[in-house]
Amino acid sequence: MRTDPASTAAAILPLVGGPANVTSVAHCMTRLRLGLTDPARVDEAALRALPGVLGVVADGTYQIVLGPGAVARVTAEFEELVRVAASAAAEPAAGSTAADPAARSTAAADPAARGAVPPGERRRAGAPAKAVLRRVADIFVPLIPALIGCGVLAGVAGLLVNNGLLPGLAPALSAVASAFMALIAVFVGHNTAKEFGGTPILGGAVAAVVVYPGVAKVTVFGTALAPGQGGVLGALAAALLGTYVEKWCRGRVPDALDVLLTPAVTVLVAGLATLYGLMYAAGQVAAAIGTAANWLLSTTGAFAGLVLGGLFLPLVMLGLHQALIPIHTTLIEQQGSTVLLPILAMAGAGQVGAALAVYVRLRHDTSIRTTIRSALPAGLLGVGEPLVYGVSLPLGRPFLTACAGGAAGGAFIGCFAMLGDHVGAKAIGPSGWALFPLLAGNRGAAPTAAIYAGGLLTGYAVGFAATYLFGLTHLVRATAPAAARTSAPAATRATAQTPAPVSTGTTAQTPAPVSAREDGHHRRTSSYPGE
Repeated sequence: MRTDPASTAAAILPLVGGPANVTSVAHCMTRLRLGLTDPARVDEAALRALPGVLGVVADGTYQIVLGPGAVARVTAEFEELVRVAASAAAEPAAGSTAADPAARSTAAADPAARGAVPPGERRRAGAPAKAVLRRVADIFVPLIPALIGCGVLAGVAGLLVNNGLLPGLAPALSAVASAFMALIAVFVGHNTAKEFGGTPILGGAVAAVVVYPGVAKVTVFGTALAPGQGGVLGALAAALLGTYVEKWCRGRVPDALDVLLTPAVTVLVAGLATLYGLMYAAGQVAAAIGTAANWLLSTTGAFAGLVLGGLFLPLVMLGLHQALIPIHTTLIEQQGSTVLLPILAMAGAGQVGAALAVYVRLRHDTSIRTTIRSALPAGLLGVGEPLVYGVSLPLGRPFLTACAGGAAGGAFIGCFAMLGDHVGAKAIGPSGWALFPLLAGNRGAAPTAAIYAGGLLTGYAVGFAATYLFGLTHLVRATAPAAARTSAPAATRATAQTPAPVSTGTTAQTPAPVSAREDGHHRRTSSYPGE
């Protein structure tokens, strides 16, 4: 059942400390990402209990998992609420400080007082490495919708060309699908400058050098440059350099000349550095990434698939999986597809298998079964957060057995990579069954789809079996003493009010284990007994 985005946003805002506590608002495919002045002001228990909230991750940014589709609608409503509150707060503040220039300056410099934040101002972060990965993810996450849309169109165009259908339409579809990828460096540059506190349009202007056809006339180290050399990595480096040059100029150029000199110096210095250094260096790095990915799968495919498929769910849990987007994008630019995404997608298959085992094993727990029924369709389409935060993480061990299923599925695809059958994806974003239209391989469409489907089925099966056999055994042990007591007549009389397990001939069906609930829904605040 779809919740109203306006009411969800209105319910979330006071629970995260109100508009004055919100410094930034953004979203990815499934999560509302908030920058908060004081995360301690969040009422996390009440937030988790809200209908429509699937989970919470407090790691640098405050991430509220809402699911695909819903997150965009709720974010729009949330931003509007913050904007209106900031405007209302600014009116009396302006009146009270009208006669005091120092007070006006202080109010303007205080993001918490305005409920907004200047471009590039960042919230607290954990370890430096995680902070860097998070910021790189923030650059690429806004590009995902275009990557998905263009990838789907590219797949449709490829099917038309391969089957000789609609020859008049196929080239047009190819042009529409390819245009964004041809200019993606500009968008990366724009977002990089915005993320690091520069002028976004200057970041885009500097990054545009990477894809400008005229760079073919420039020779570096005796070799002519190629348009697009270095790809998104070169664009990111160029825009980052441009941002630092711009900030340096802002602090030294007189105000009267700033509007002329700062943009010119920024584009000149960063542009020349891009042509005579960054493009070449980024091109070498990008080539190394492609070579390493191919070597890894061709040489150690099964092991690499095992590791990648098994570790991806923890990355999703921490919200760091988005940091892999630059690698996927580089592979798509170089080779037309990313061979890593189908392997990483197996983590979702393991999660689905684990959830099905929980559904079968815990027949009397109507709460968890309701959660699984509502989250399973999204899980089949590759959106794993609802199952992660609603099922496997609260139960503990099923999260580990889901990782085992992902590892098995990844190893399955990796085995075929060692045999020369590479499975890739033309775009990033979808996984699960939603990835089928985006698949690309060196053996044709049918074998590629068959290998990927085999990996999914392997992930489902191993995730289910591992969870059924090992992921819920602590529940059996926790209820075993009660079952033993009911076998003795005296114990039966002493525990007349305790329902006995119902035998099915193979396994005992026990009453639903006791667990603390956060609400009347399906969230859990503690583990099952014996965990």
